[in-house]
Amino acid sequence: MATSAQKPILISGAGIASLLLAQSLLGDSIPFLIFEKDSSISFRAQGYRLRLSSEGLDSIESVLGPEGFQRFWNQCGKTGGGGFVTIDATTGSVGTEPDTDSDREKTNDERAKSPVEILASREGKTVGISRGDMRKIFMSGCEPFIHWSHRVTSYELTSSGVCAVFADGSKSVEGEMLVGGDGIYSSVAKKLSQGRLKTYDTGARGIHGQAPTTAFKGLGEGVYRLADHSNPNGRVFVITNVRPGDVDDPNLQFGWTMGAQPGVIRAPNDDYSIIGTPAAEIAKALTANWHPRLKPLFDEMEESEAAFWKITCSTPTGVPEWRNEPRVTVIGDAVHSMTPAGGIGANTAVRDSALLGGLLAKAGGYQSDVTAAYEGKMRIYATEAVKTSYGLAKAQFGISITENSETVGF
Repeated sequence: MATSAQKPILISGAGIASLLLAQSLLGDSIPFLIFEKDSSISFRAQGYRLRLSSEGLDSIESVLGPEGFQRFWNQCGKTGGGGFVTIDATTGSVGTEPDTDSDREKTNDERAKSPVEILASREGKTVGISRGDMRKIFMSGCEPFIHWSHRVTSYELTSSGVCAVFADGSKSVEGEMLVGGDGIYSSVAKKLSQGRLKTYDTGARGIHGQAPTTAFKGLGEGVYRLADHSNPNGRVFVITNVRPGDVDDPNLQFGWTMGAQPGVIRAPNDDYSIIGTPAAEIAKALTANWHPRLKPLFDEMEESEAAFWKITCSTPTGVPEWRNEPRVTVIGDAVHSMTPAGGIGANTAVRDSALLGGLLAKAGGYQSDVTAAYEGKMRIYATEAVKTSYGLAKAQFGISITENSETVGF
């Protein structure tokens, strides 16, 4: 068990990976501090609903324990069905053909070698939860240790620890180690890896939205991919999850996420931080000729909740090597950003949290070999995850990135 005399573990960012790591440290009485650039948990839109894999659920359960996980599980939605139901968005018919051009060109042997999305994770159900709900659950008990409006821009090693450096030039207290969990723009990741960790802009864009559950009655229970091949500028698709028991309650909402090939969706002034009406109007325009069975999802959408998003991806070949620094490491999107294809990113992020938290618990807190042990194991599963995510997105979004592709700037 860690002692109160220990300096804290410093964590940059208050996303799901950082907060689950904090839960792990809290449970093992290892002191920590979180620094988040936003002013509160509700400062910005939380994004789309997250689908949880068996590995993701196992990781969360290992951190939260039986009682905590049961509370988490109760918040999750569980949807039946064996996999995606593909619907032609303009005709409303259930598709039996592959829903991308690249799939149509593949032989049966090639299709068999392509990545496959596995939806069911427990009890034969597809399990999902909103990002906002997940953050709130993971944050429980950690609130006193979160410093809002603190954007970490760098770090400084000391003779006996590390300090986070903030945007205004001030520094944190000295910590035992620093964990960069602050997403694709992580300055910690950039400095630690000396630029080896890169996040590429795939050029593809999307829109998140939500509507009253009654708008989904034309679909019924299941996980759906609505595919539109009629747009002259490129394919458009929407993924949504219709859970049983809620479709008659107009006070509840289901979410959907829209994606399209590069060039189809463009935010005003190329500003993808815009939320609300501009995003909603584009979503409605792109679905104007869709089948009446599907139109309510967009016609009845909550316009204020619509938000744009960029589709990014780390180096498709996987997580690169860098010179290990015992006092600093990275988790989640800061080290392995993924496309939404396959719903792999969040599940890989919580695996990071459980792994690093477990190693710190076993060591009784910071030890000089913890980050190397974590990074060695993380690279194996994260590299496989990035490759799978990119392979799926290449087929679904029509993207292609190389070492010369545009990267997301810091």
